[in-house]
Amino acid sequence: MTQTPYVPHTEPVLAGVRNFRDLGGLPAADGRRIRPGVLFRSGHLARATAEDAEFLGSLGLHTVFDFRNAADIELEGADIALPGVRNVNLPLSDPADGGEFWRMVRESGLDRLREALSAGQAAGRMTASYREIVTTRTAEHSRVLHTLAQDAVPALMHCSAGKDRAGLSVMATLLALGVPADAVEADYLESNAPHRRYTVKRRQDVDPATEAEVAQLLSPLFEARAEYLAAAFTAIEDTWGTTERYLSEGLGLAPATRELLQKRLLTD
Repeated sequence: MTQTPYVPHTEPVLAGVRNFRDLGGLPAADGRRIRPGVLFRSGHLARATAEDAEFLGSLGLHTVFDFRNAADIELEGADIALPGVRNVNLPLSDPADGGEFWRMVRESGLDRLREALSAGQAAGRMTASYREIVTTRTAEHSRVLHTLAQDAVPALMHCSAGKDRAGLSVMATLLALGVPADAVEADYLESNAPHRRYTVKRRQDVDPATEAEVAQLLSPLFEARAEYLAAAFTAIEDTWGTTERYLSEGLGLAPATRELLQKRLLTD
């Protein structure tokens, strides 16, 4: 694309897109930083307003990576069309097991939610999913990194909430750029900011007296927790031993490709 990417001076709060942010400025390899205006993350774009679409169009995006599955898209809607932008759908495992689980979350009463989510089950579901995505979705993450290295920037990565599947895809990308683990975690935890949090709509006829406990039961699903990301890092260590082997053996990232990726996304 010939359009010069727009680099915002302040983070926008979009009306219909949750959890949007520019990853520019994060520390990376050899004292460099991620260049502003080349890598973004967010929740889904299906409910973007006309003003949101205008802003997103100003970014000069080349590629939008959508990690939602068919059940997500059926439930939330397809992304809005952004002129001149390539959309790449790479479905990843849903930490909540897809449409059937979300119907239970939206429609079930307190007893059913207690049965499914209490006593650490919700958090356990999330940590297990993070480990699974890291170890079984290497082909998808490899494709993201190779596409970014070729011709895909500026790029935006998203799933439904922009926290889990997008979060792990961003994690893989940041590690390839030499971003230290503590900075990866700090960015991940930014998804907890109130204006970024994904909100689930419950059916209207639920008992309001139970909603406080319902919110507590659902909270682990909608929070970015350090323990979830730690499970992903542990899975990398258990499977490959080191981050470098994860990148080279797990994701098939050759030194030349990694160098090109860093050239495209990092400051000089």
